[in-house]
This record gives sequence, structure tokens and C-alpha cells, in this order.
Amino acid sequence: MEFKQLEYFLAIARCGSLASAAEVIGIAQPSLSVQLKNLEQRLGAQLFVRSPRGVMLTDAGTVLLSHAEGLLRSVRDAKLAVRQAGEDASGRVVFGFPSSVSMVLSVPLAETIRHEHPKIRLRAVDAMSGFIKEWLEEQTVDLAILYETSGLKNVEVTMLLEENLHFYAPRDLWPLKTPPGTPVAIKDLSGVELVLPSKSHGLRMLINHSTKGAIRDLNVVVEMDSLTQIKSLVARGSASTILAPAAASDFEARGELASSKIIDPVISRPVYLVRNPEKPRTRASSEVEKATIAVVKDLVLRGQWRGKLVEETQSVTV
Repeated sequence: MEFKQLEYFLAIARCGSLASAAEVIGIAQPSLSVQLKNLEQRLGAQLFVRSPRGVMLTDAGTVLLSHAEGLLRSVRDAKLAVRQAGEDASGRVVFGFPSSVSMVLSVPLAETIRHEHPKIRLRAVDAMSGFIKEWLEEQTVDLAILYETSGLKNVEVTMLLEENLHFYAPRDLWPLKTPPGTPVAIKDLSGVELVLPSKSHGLRMLINHSTKGAIRDLNVVVEMDSLTQIKSLVARGSASTILAPAAASDFEARGELASSKIIDPVISRPVYLVRNPEKPRTRASSEVEKATIAVVKDLVLRGQWRGKLVEETQSVTV
């Protein structure tokens, strides 16, 4: 079986007709028919059923389709790895970050890549998780950080750490009886005026789900989907909020906000490193992936990113 024949087979399966596939590939339709016939003879199975409306995969064709994409991807990756062997990692790597993660990770990661791999051009893009998921599917980004991967198919996922949410307010306008730094139960937030993202936002959904049963209703007086604006509003004393420590590390470091870990219940969320295996894995993206894991570990161990590291990071496909 020739890899060129597999590429032709995939084109026919995707286009649904020999004529359309021939046009996409750029060869004559009779030549494509011959290549398909040769492939079917070599495999000893009919791969398509012809009809006036085009072609449909047979059971044998469906089986081949499930393997063909992976085989071709492996060959492309192997060719790329061979070409890059012995060379310094180079090229552009596009990395998608939620704003809350970008606050703590993007700068030290960029500095690490620039120092250790000066030929890699890292482009860090901040966006809401919904956009990042779309970019992963469209192969617009090479790598991404996400808090949850629902709705994504056939992605490689590495869990990096788990972080707990904290309550935030200005130190001089602290609204709780207990001082900043003292763990606070959700029930103690009853009546406290909060600014949170809208109900469709992932963070808000996590908060609502985790606090259900522990408190009747959080007193959300403002809904705002901009992380920077939420922190600015809280720093001005207009309301309090609930965020992951990574998201508020800048304001907390400047003394504009103080925090307490939320308990009873603890509200935690995982942080994932995600890539789409359909997008060719370049040596540059592999180096950035390895550097990300190392930088995250260093940030957590030095207390720059408050969270619990996963004991052994391992990629899985979901």
C-alpha cells in the first residue's frame, strides 16, 4: 500500500465523489479511478459504493478511514522530525491562554523560550476558553491551556495542576469577620456583594455548581466577563469576587487585593495543556510543550502559582 494511495483515498472519502476529489488533488478523474482500483485490489476489499450521487464508504472503507488519517499523520511527523534532527528548534508556535492563566504563565514561559530556544518565535494569545477551543479544532493554535475540555474531540490532554478558588477584596475594606488569609466557608459569604462573570462563563458555572446546597444564593450585584475589569472594580472597593489565585496574582502582589481560600466546600478546577494531534507536531511546538510543563512546575514550587501539581504528567487523548 502506497501512502499516495492513502492520500487519494482520504480525499475521495472527504469529498464524497471521485470528480470532486480529482479536482481537489489536481489529477485527472480516470487516473484517480485507477489508483483507487489498485488500492482495492491490493487490500482485497471494496472501499466505496458508487451511485449517481457520488460514493459512500463500505464497512471496509470505514475501517481503513479510521487508520489512514493516523498513518499519514505519523508519516508527516516522522518526515518533519528527520528534517529537524540535529538542528536547533525553530519556527513559530502559537499558544492560546485563558486570561487568568496568561497572568501567571505567559511571561515566564516567553522568557524561558527566548533564553533556551532563541530560534523559536512564541506567539501567546489571550482569549476566552470558547474561542480557544475553536482555534484548537481549526488548528489555528499549536498548544492551549484550558480548564475543561468538554465538547472537544480527539485532542491530547495533559493535566498540569489543580487550583483552588479564593475570595478577594481590598485589605482595607475587607467585608468578613475573619482576616485575610483565613479560610472562609461559602456560607460566610452570604450577603457579601460580589462581581462575577456571567452565568454562561465557565468560572461562574463552576462556582454555581460547587456552592449549590451550601448557600441559597450568592449576592451577585454585577456581572462582568472581563477579568481585568473585575479586578479593577474589586480593587476600587465596589464589590468582592471569587477567582483563582493565578488570575489575581498581579493585583495581590501590588497589595491592591487580599484573599482567603474558600472551604466548605473547596472549589477546585484542573488546568490542562491541550493540543490537536491533527496539527503536525513540530520540534518547536514539542520544545514549547516541554518548557510549559517545566515552567508550571517551577512556578508552583516557588509559590508563584498556588495549586497542587499532578504527580506525573501524562498525555491522554479524549
